[in-house]
Order: sequence, then C-alpha cells, then structure tokens
Amino acid sequence: MPEQGVVHCKYHQYQVVGRLKPSAQYGTRKSDIFKMNVFAPNKIVAKSRFWYYMSMLNRVKKANGEILQINEVFEKKPQTVSTYGIWMRYDSRTGHHNMYREYRHVSINNAVSKMYQDVAARHRSRFSNVQIVRTGQVPSSLVRKTSTTDYLGNKVAFPLTHRVIRPSSKTFKKTFVARRPRTCFDH
Repeated sequence: MPEQGVVHCKYHQYQVVGRLKPSAQYGTRKSDIFKMNVFAPNKIVAKSRFWYYMSMLNRVKKANGEILQINEVFEKKPQTVSTYGIWMRYDSRTGHHNMYREYRHVSINNAVSKMYQDVAARHRSRFSNVQIVRTGQVPSSLVRKTSTTDYLGNKVAFPLTHRVIRPSSKTFKKTFVARRPRTCFDH
C-alpha cells in the first residue's frame, strides 16, 4: 500500500564523483576528480549521463575512467513549497536551444520531473535530448515568470466553483426536488 501524502517522482538527483584512471604509462598518476549532480530515474542511468557529460566536457571516456562514488541527494525540507529555477538546453529538430524555466514544488526532483514532462509536451523533446545546466532555489523577489508570480504572496485564493450541497444523511436525500440546486455562493 502506498504511503499517505508522499509524492513519488520519476527522476532523482544523484551526485556522481569520478576521475580519469591513474596510469604511469600516460603520466597521469594524479588525475583531477570531477563531481557532478545528475538527474536520472536510477543509479545506472545516472552513471551513463555522467560519462556522457564527462566525454563532452572533459574528454574522459568510461573506458579510461572510474566512478569513485555515487549518492542520491535528498531535499532538506521536503514539506515546504519553493520556487525552483532550471537552466537547461535541449536539442530540437532545428538546432540547440537554451531555456530558463521556473516551477513551484516541494522538491527539486518533482520540479525536474515536471520540467521533463513540460518540455516533452511543448517541444517534443525526449529525456536524452534535454541537458540540465543548472538548478537552484529562487527567492520570491527574483521570480521572473508570470505563471509562478501568480501563486506568490499571502492572499492567494482558489475559488470553489460548482459546489453542490449534499444532504447530511440518507434520510434527508430526495430523488425529485422542485427547484434547481444552488451552486454559487458568492456572499
């Protein structure tokens, strides 16, 4: 049975630490250690994405490198809603595009999952075509997108439209009533 009130997301944040294998033959006894935060569904995909970025950025292949450590990163306060900014680039049919998006959610993992769904729906871009450059928590004063500024502040109200008043018990239920139900309660 699933836990009550827990939001499960498709993508998790992993911190992957790796390096070029030290070898006396190539004179790399001391090689630089690289640390990268990667969003992936599981550890295997996280390792694969790490080597993909390493081969592009630092010219280190999986055959010549080694992973020292892989850890999942968890949210410090998963109960509070925050605004998350995601800087990303994606490959479309016409070229490469840089983009900044903002999402309000309880964790960065849920915001990234929402971003992948949003980019897939709006731009037909798959997980393999999207590269997250940077993520961060955005304070309320620096929020840019109007879709997220609408939900900021203390006076956010959501109207309850079409409320049908139900009888308190089965004895007060009527099959036929002479008037239409009242659903608008503005006053």
